[in-house]
Amino acid sequence: MKVITVFYSLYGHTFKLAQSVHNGASSIQGVESQLLKVEEFESVLERTADSEHAKAVRDQQKEIPVCTVDDLRAADAVIFGSPTRYGNMAAQMKQLIDSTASLWLKGEMEGKPAGVFTSTASTHGGQETTLITMMIPLIHLGMIMVGVPYSVQGMIHTEARGGTPYGPSTIAGPKGELAPLEGDLKIAEALGKRVAEVAVKLRG
Repeated sequence: MKVITVFYSLYGHTFKLAQSVHNGASSIQGVESQLLKVEEFESVLERTADSEHAKAVRDQQKEIPVCTVDDLRAADAVIFGSPTRYGNMAAQMKQLIDSTASLWLKGEMEGKPAGVFTSTASTHGGQETTLITMMIPLIHLGMIMVGVPYSVQGMIHTEARGGTPYGPSTIAGPKGELAPLEGDLKIAEALGKRVAEVAVKLRG
C-alpha cells in the first residue's frame, strides 16, 4: 500500500506541513509513505538565485525526488500540498496536475483517496479557496476526497492559525517569517493518517 505526499514549497512552510502529512501516513501499519516534490520552474530558480532563504529550503529538499505521472499512477493514495497564489494553487502544482491527461483517459486515478493542504501569507489569504479549487481537478480524475473532521483535536479554535475541514493549512506571514504552529502540524499529521487509513480500508 503506497501513499505519496506531493508538495511544492518555495520558502518551506508547505514543506513542513508535507513532512507532518508524510509522518501521519507512515504511522499506519502496512503503508509505505513517500515524500515527492513538484518540479520548479527555471524562471523561478533564476529569480530567486540570490535569496538565501529560498536556497536553504531547496537544499533541504534536494534529496526528495520529483513527482512524475508514473508516481501518481503507482500510488494507492495521493496527498497534494501547495502554497496559495491569489486564492489558488501554485502554477508548479497545476502543471503537474495538467500533465495527467493520460491517467484521466484510462481512469487510472479513479477510486484513489486524495487530500490537500496549503499555506498562505495571511489569515484570510485564500486557504479555503485554494484547498477547494485543488480538489476540483482531482474529482475530475475520479479520486475520492478526504478532509479533516472536527473530531480531530485542534480543529475548533479561534486563534489566527491554520486548520480547515477541507485540509490542513498554516499562515506563513507576509515575509514568510512565521513557522507552522504545533497545532497546524498535528492537523497535517491527522490528514496523512486519515488518507492512509481510508486507502487501507478501500483495498481491504
